[in-house]
Amino acid sequence: MAIFNITNIVLSLGIGLFFGYVIRQKIAQKYADSIESKLKSRLEKVREEAKNIVLEAREKATQILEESEEEKKKRKTQLDRMEERLFQREELIDKRQIELTGKEKENKRVVEKIQSLKTELEKLQKSELESLEKIAKLSIKEAKDELLKRTEKEYKEDILKSLEKLETLRKDEMEKKAKEIIAGAIQKYSRSNVGEITTTVMALPSEDIKGKIIGREGRNIRHFERLTGVELIMDDSPNTIILSSFDPTRREIAKMALEKLIQDGRIQPAKIEEKITEAQTEIRERIKKAGEDAVYEVGILDLPPEIIYLLGRLNFRTSYGQNALMHSIEVALLSAALASELGADVEVAKKAGLVHDIGKAVDQEVEGTHLELGRRILKKYNLQEEIIKAMQSHHDSYPVETLEAAIVNAADAISAARPGARKDSVEAYLKRLANLEEIASSFEGVERVYAVSAGREIRVFVYPEKIDDLGAVKLAKDLAKRLEETLKYPGEVKVTVIRETRVIEIAR
Repeated sequence: MAIFNITNIVLSLGIGLFFGYVIRQKIAQKYADSIESKLKSRLEKVREEAKNIVLEAREKATQILEESEEEKKKRKTQLDRMEERLFQREELIDKRQIELTGKEKENKRVVEKIQSLKTELEKLQKSELESLEKIAKLSIKEAKDELLKRTEKEYKEDILKSLEKLETLRKDEMEKKAKEIIAGAIQKYSRSNVGEITTTVMALPSEDIKGKIIGREGRNIRHFERLTGVELIMDDSPNTIILSSFDPTRREIAKMALEKLIQDGRIQPAKIEEKITEAQTEIRERIKKAGEDAVYEVGILDLPPEIIYLLGRLNFRTSYGQNALMHSIEVALLSAALASELGADVEVAKKAGLVHDIGKAVDQEVEGTHLELGRRILKKYNLQEEIIKAMQSHHDSYPVETLEAAIVNAADAISAARPGARKDSVEAYLKRLANLEEIASSFEGVERVYAVSAGREIRVFVYPEKIDDLGAVKLAKDLAKRLEETLKYPGEVKVTVIRETRVIEIAR
């Protein structure tokens, strides 16, 4: 019974598998037929699209060919026209060439004819001159010399008078023009020059501040003077203190630091050091700003920053009471005005005038004259050689090589010598007058000497029996030369030699 059941089950499974396989095959065949139909449909669609693309490509190719043929025809038409024009131009050129050849031949015949006439004329002139020489018994050169001699003899006096008159007029015109140029330059720029020399007077809010500044046993004032290098003078003047130093920069730093200390109220060594450091920082900024303001005022914008800073230091430097920076600005503007009038290089003259005293910014710290220090500074920062040549001769240490150098010299003298620019001490003033009189008295034949006009003029009286008129002229020149070589002074010294002869007779 069990075996029968198993056989039935196996048989049923076999039948089921067979029918399942058959059904699966039918389903697979149906699915395959569906895919094949889809592929055929797509293939036909692709073929149709390809056919359309080929047709469109053929149409475009045909259109392009037609357009190229049309363009080719147009180009050919243009080339034909251009060729025709070239042929016409060639024909025209040939015609003109033929005409020019004919004119050239005609001109050649005219030139040959003129040359033959010129040769014939020269022969006639030569024969006439030979005839004249035979008649006059003089050669052409001898006749010219004779004519010149007679003319010179006859009109010599008139020629000399005319030359003298022209020389006088020329000299007057030159002096007038020079005065106009200088006056115009001075009018364009002038400013007052007031500077402190060695001391600065500072006002105090109260008399009690002096005690704080001095400190216990004088420690504050000693510490202040040691750090600044400036001497503080407490005199009997109420509410004032005097700062004394030959260095104006140090005096200004000391003044600023003292003002800060008074404003703070705490005056002690630590605060003194702090305020002096602050004042030094501020003074550097003021120096920089002073230099920048100077170049801006003059109109120079291409100087190195180091040169501008050194120019700012000149604001705290004086020469005979004249502020060195103000003097440099004035010389720059005067040089520019003179250069413009005389046709010189305005920029070179202006820059040379501004930096001509640049050495004074460091001459108290570095050994050497301010002129040599200035030349070294300008060369170090690669300023133009023309500027160095224009500034180096303002103290006659170097020759005047350019027109700009002469202009800077004149501007420097104008700025230094004009009234109110500088102030000398009484001792220096009297010493200069004494030197002038001493040099003039050393010449032989001098009777009396007077220095007048604040040393700008010297009048020399001579013995008439020892020095004649020609000797007086020579004495004036020799004395002027001696003064130039011996003394250093701003401006000019006028030398006047007076020779007087008096004859006195008494009628009784």
